[in-house]
Amino acid sequence: MLVSVGAALTLVGCNDGGRSETTASARQSEIGSTQPAPPAAGERNDAELGARTFRFEYAVTIDGLLPGKPARIWTPLAPANAEQAVEITNIDVPGEYRRTTERKFGNELLYFEAAAEEQGEIGLEVDYLITRRGVSPIGTPATEAAHDKFLAGSSLVPVDGSVLERFLRDRPPEGKVREIARVLFDRVDSQLKYDKSGEGWGRGDVLWVCDSGRGNCSDFHSVFIALCRDLKIPAKFEIGFPLPPEPGKGEIAGYHCWAKFLDGDRWIDVDISEANKHPERKDFFFGNLPPDRVMFSTERDLELVPRQEAGPVNFLIYPYVEVDGRPYAGQRRRFTAEDVP
Repeated sequence: MLVSVGAALTLVGCNDGGRSETTASARQSEIGSTQPAPPAAGERNDAELGARTFRFEYAVTIDGLLPGKPARIWTPLAPANAEQAVEITNIDVPGEYRRTTERKFGNELLYFEAAAEEQGEIGLEVDYLITRRGVSPIGTPATEAAHDKFLAGSSLVPVDGSVLERFLRDRPPEGKVREIARVLFDRVDSQLKYDKSGEGWGRGDVLWVCDSGRGNCSDFHSVFIALCRDLKIPAKFEIGFPLPPEPGKGEIAGYHCWAKFLDGDRWIDVDISEANKHPERKDFFFGNLPPDRVMFSTERDLELVPRQEAGPVNFLIYPYVEVDGRPYAGQRRRFTAEDVP
């Protein structure tokens, strides 16, 4: 839902392994640019669907701590890829930070340790300049060396045939990969309802979604991914933030996520929850994504770098915080996007 207040817009969204890249002082502007190589001929998606360049402010305050209480904090960093060019213009955290890379899926992370101030708070802010390109049904090249990791189950996404049985009781679809994926897309859309009432939604818990028949974007796409993987089609989860549909400046209240499936050597995007909310655009959201989003991380059950103490992280979009080796949830968030003319 988009609410207009004057010129402002509010969008309601929905072992120490790995590679340590950078240790830097806390307050540093013009951090630098990470630009993807231009797409090869025939791979450009922006001609049909456009592109948006915008400033993005990611600001979070960890609150409710005792003064002086230490905390460990991991925050996802928006990556550059075939669909978005990313420049980090400012990182503001107390003390020193490290930029690291999660080992299995390559998620880029900002890590630091800090003690709460007198108010019991720890603040962080990362500012970006981003260009996001629209994605068409030609998809994007698959650059990962191994795709087996996109066939395996995770703690909340079983790949044992149980979800396939519940959604396709008659028989699994046959045909080419894209034809099969379209059947799965349609089945998830028809059997689930976008509904964030009550509790249980928003975790991507596939069995809960099967029982309840509802959920948000993480729930819809977790089911789709489970179905694809049951049929030996590699699929993956991506999460980030939505942008207002029209250029401008506004606050963003929550995350948005979508999925990809592998067809040959290309990833094809789907956004089933948007199709469910906007049935008149259902066909569009199979294969197309408008440039109305920014991607921050991918996949589930993450082992962070440096390693967290409390076990795998379901997915990472807001800062993950540990206090005394346990997850800590208290935080205030402010996310703002402003289009650049």
